[in-house]
Amino acid sequence: MSQKEIQREIEQLRQEIRRHDYLYYVKNAPAISDREYDRLFARLKELEAEHPELITPDSPTQRVSEQPIEGFAQVTHRIPMLSIDNTYSEQELRRFDQRIAKALEGQTYDYVVEPKIDGLAVSLLYEQGSLVRGATRGDGRTGDDVTANIRTIRAIPLHLQDDNAPSELEVRGEVFMPLQAFAELNRQRRDAGEPLFANPRNAAAGSLKLLDARITASRKLSFFAYALGYCSEPFAQTHLEALERFKLLGLPVNPEIEHASSMDQVIKICRRWEQKKQMLDYQIDGLVIKINRFDQRDVLGATGRAPRWCIAYKFAAEQAETMVESIVVQVGKSGILTPVANLTPVKLAGTVVKRASLHNFDILQNLDVRCGDTVVIEKAGEIIPQVIKVLNQQNRSAHIKPFGIPTRCPACGGTVKRDENGTYVRCINVQCPAQLKERLEYFVGKNQMDIEKLGPAMIEQLVQRGWAKSFADIYLLDEKKLSQLERMGTKSIRNILAAIEASKTRPLWRLIAALGIPNVGGQTAQILAEEFGSLEALMDADVAQLEAIDQIGPVMAQNIADYFHEPANRSVIESLLKAGVKPTPPHRKSSAVLEGLTFVITGTLSRPRSEIEQIIKDHGGKVSSSVTPKTSYVIAGEKPGSKLDKARSLGIKVLDEKEFFQILRGTADKKQSDDAQQKRI
Repeated sequence: MSQKEIQREIEQLRQEIRRHDYLYYVKNAPAISDREYDRLFARLKELEAEHPELITPDSPTQRVSEQPIEGFAQVTHRIPMLSIDNTYSEQELRRFDQRIAKALEGQTYDYVVEPKIDGLAVSLLYEQGSLVRGATRGDGRTGDDVTANIRTIRAIPLHLQDDNAPSELEVRGEVFMPLQAFAELNRQRRDAGEPLFANPRNAAAGSLKLLDARITASRKLSFFAYALGYCSEPFAQTHLEALERFKLLGLPVNPEIEHASSMDQVIKICRRWEQKKQMLDYQIDGLVIKINRFDQRDVLGATGRAPRWCIAYKFAAEQAETMVESIVVQVGKSGILTPVANLTPVKLAGTVVKRASLHNFDILQNLDVRCGDTVVIEKAGEIIPQVIKVLNQQNRSAHIKPFGIPTRCPACGGTVKRDENGTYVRCINVQCPAQLKERLEYFVGKNQMDIEKLGPAMIEQLVQRGWAKSFADIYLLDEKKLSQLERMGTKSIRNILAAIEASKTRPLWRLIAALGIPNVGGQTAQILAEEFGSLEALMDADVAQLEAIDQIGPVMAQNIADYFHEPANRSVIESLLKAGVKPTPPHRKSSAVLEGLTFVITGTLSRPRSEIEQIIKDHGGKVSSSVTPKTSYVIAGEKPGSKLDKARSLGIKVLDEKEFFQILRGTADKKQSDDAQQKRI
C-alpha cells in the first residue's frame, strides 16, 4: 500500500473504533462483538507500529502511558466542586422542596433525579475538543491531576465528536468500577495474596490514584458525565439540555436519569429505586435530586460546602439475621488462611446467602463470632456478604466456645505464621497441595505470564497426573503429555506449546508478579523490576536495600527478602531459568541529559505528542499534563491552549520544538538549563 492508502486506512480505523466506543458507552447499543472490536483495534495497533510517524495523541491506541509517574500535580478547580447535602427520609425531601419553593417565590420548577453512583468525582477539561486534563475532586477546590489514568478509561472520549464543541469545556462526572470488574479484581488480589478492596468505590478510587497507568488500564473503570463545569461559551439553559449535548459530544450519560415535575414524582422515583437498586451493574447508595433550570440554580446559590439546589437521598443498607452453623478455614494460593462462616441460608439484597467472609482472624476475634451465634450480616458495598455484629454475646450458652486460631495448616498440616499486625495467618509450606492449583492458575494468568489456553481445567488435570508440581514443570510439557489430556487436538496442543514458548521472554515484572510473593502484585512488581533490572539482583537484595525503595515498606521488604532467601523458592526460580525462561529487562533510559526536568506540552507539534513524550522519558525527563511552579519547561506548538498563559504567568520558560531538541543535543544555552534546574529545586 502507498503511504496515502495506509494513512487513509488508519484514519478509517480510528473513526470506526470511536464510533463503536460511542455506540457502546453512550448509546448502550453495541453494533459488533468484542472479538470484532478487538480485531479492529489490533489492526490499528499493527499499522501504527509499522508507521509510528502517523500516531496522533488522540488515537484510541494512545490511552495508556508506558511509564509510571512519581506523583500527582495539584489542580485548582476554576469552579469549586462542592459536596451534596444528604437526607434519609421522605419528610426531609419535602422540607427541601419547601425551601426551594420559598426561595423561588412562586416560580414553577422541575427536578432531575439521578442514581448516586458510589465512585469518584472527577473533572475533565477539553480544549479545542481534545482531552487535556483529568482531575479528582480533592477537597473541592484543589484536586490531583490524574490525566494519565483518566485517558485509560475507554468510556471517556479523548476527542469530542462535534467539531463545534466549545473551545474550553469542563465536564464533571463519576468514575466507577462495574460490579463484574470489581469481583474479578478481588479474585485476582485474593490469588496474589493482596488485601481485598472492601467495595467498588475504594477500588475505583485506588485505581485512579495509581502511579502506573498500565495497571489502571487493567482495572476496567467506567464513567458517566453528570454536570457542566466551566465553559467558554453558553452551553445549555437546563441540566437535561446539558446532558443531551454531552451525548452528542460522545460523552456517556447515565440512561437511568429521570425527569420529575414535582416532589411527589421525586418520592415515587425514590421508592421505586429502593426496590430496583440491585438490578444495576454498578453500586449506588442513593439518588441525587437537582433543580433542572440553571437560572434558578443561580438564584438558589450555595453554602460554603454544598449547593442549595440539590440534595442526595441515601438508601439504608440492607441487613439480615441468621445463625452461624460452622466456621471453616480456607487456604488460598499464597497460603493465607481465611475464616469463613457457614450460615443458615437467608435472603439478602436479592440473593440467598449461605456463607459470609470473616476476612481474617483479627476481625474474627474482635467480633468474637462463634459457632451457633445469631449474627447480623450485610453485603459490603452491596456485594460481599460479611458478618457485622453478634446478637447473642450476652446470653450465649456455656457450650459455645471461641473459635481458635489454627496452629497448623488445615490442608497440609504445615507450619503457619502470623504477620506482624496479627491480622493474617499464612501457611509457609510452598508445597502445600491446597495452594498448588491456585498458584499455577495465577502464574499462567493474563496479568502474570499470560499463557493463553492453559486454563483452570487443564491445570487441574496436570496437577492430578503429577505433571505440574511447580512453575517450572509448565515449561517441561511436551506434545506427548498434552495429547493424553482430555479434549486435546493437534491444533490445541500446538497453540498451548507456542503460548508457553512465548511466555519465556515476558517482561521481568510479569515474572516477579507471577511468583506469588506475599503482597507483591503487578504494581509492586514493576517497581522492583525498574529498581533492580534483573531477577538475580532482586534475589540477592537484603531488607535494607528493599526498604530504601519508595512505596516498599518494612513489612513488604521483609516478605520479599524472606521469599527469595527461602531455599525451596530459589530452587523453583533456578528451575525456571534452566527451563529457558529469560525475562525481558525493563527499558532503560537512552541518556540522562533531561534528568530532573519536568516538561509540559501544549499545542500541535510536527511529531506526535506521544513521540515527544517518549523522547523526554528516554532521556531521563518527566512529562506532566498541567503547569505548576515545579514545571521546568513548557514546549509550545501551534494553537497552544491555556497552559501557555499559565506558564507565562508563573515565569516558566517556553520552548518551541527546535529549542527543545537543542537542549536534548546539549547545544542550548547552559544557563537556560541551569535556571530550570534551580526553579525545580
